[in-house]
Amino acid sequence: MTTYKITGEYIQLIQLLKVLNWVEHGGEAQAVVSAGLVKHNNNVDYRKRLKVKPGDVVEYKDMQVQLIG
Repeated sequence: MTTYKITGEYIQLIQLLKVLNWVEHGGEAQAVVSAGLVKHNNNVDYRKRLKVKPGDVVEYKDMQVQLIG
């Protein structure tokens, strides 16, 4: 598992997927979230604008990242 440092209070889930280069663009990020391919804290989450905060873990395919503040 890798870590990613955010500068603010949170980052939106689709923005995180783009920043990590797990997807090519915003449309793809929205599609993978809508399809239920992304997990947030070990649960599938369909909210594209989900506010991911330090301590949270996001999974996509075989990749995991934990956010730190």
